[in-house]
Amino acid sequence: MTLDPLSEVVSLLEPTAPFSKQVIASDPWAVRRAEVRRPFYLVALQGSCRLRIEAHGQTDMVTLDQGDFVLIPAAHAFAASSVDRTPPGPHEPVQSPIVPHDGGARVGDPRAPVTVRLQVGYCIFGSADAALLVSLLPRWLHVRQDARLARLAELVDEEYRTERPAREVIMARLLEVLLIEAFRSASTMQASAGLARGLADRRLSQALLALHREPQARWTVEGLARAAAMSRSAFHDRFCREVGMAPMEYVLAWRMALARRLLCEGRLRLGEIAERLGYGSLSTFGEAFKRHAGISPGRYARQSRDAVASA
Repeated sequence: MTLDPLSEVVSLLEPTAPFSKQVIASDPWAVRRAEVRRPFYLVALQGSCRLRIEAHGQTDMVTLDQGDFVLIPAAHAFAASSVDRTPPGPHEPVQSPIVPHDGGARVGDPRAPVTVRLQVGYCIFGSADAALLVSLLPRWLHVRQDARLARLAELVDEEYRTERPAREVIMARLLEVLLIEAFRSASTMQASAGLARGLADRRLSQALLALHREPQARWTVEGLARAAAMSRSAFHDRFCREVGMAPMEYVLAWRMALARRLLCEGRLRLGEIAERLGYGSLSTFGEAFKRHAGISPGRYARQSRDAVASA
């Protein structure tokens, strides 16, 4: 198994990029969109704007300047506006005109000078376990002034607009690189609690790397704290604050994500999967999996095979 937790999570998510466009705007302006937990990213190619993010029952405000990148793994709704305005809330009227423009959209007065240019895209996570994996990620991630991310977003858009062979394969790989590059930009990153912030922490990253390197180990909070060279209580509190869940909750979530992948692949027997994930017996693994997924691992494997056969 790879030693890079972010690469593992992104790979398991199976991202694709079915939609990308450029939005240009003239101040003042505001737009609002309701989403159904679709992953959303935005790059400020020119000018500045404000973003209102509503995800997991919480609202955050983020200001983007030229070169900034924002990723929202599971947006419920978002609003954007020029910097002289506050992005509209759920029940506030939005009056800025929006018209199609060169494969994208034009916002604000179409006769006024363009002050903002944004690259906007949506992803689809193909994994059946996407909700579990997204729970390990931050609600939002904001990277400042990163030319590499801006260029990657432009490449995704360029590939989206062409009809060249293997377009879907190239787009999927570009999107994986885009997501990983965003998550690893710790030096210029702000993020809500999640895996990316945990890996940006020098101490916590040691525990997370050890867990991903050896998911079958008999992990306890004490053992993870030793890997981080911290006391148990200090490690527990810091992990909860930075990663957004308790250490053993994360251990279980990651083992269950691996279990679902191994069950879908169908190459190992149930007992081998249990052993690989650190469970002392098949019955212990079965109980843990059923509590987490709602069905037994054997039934989950059969349903996965049936879904593939009927596809």
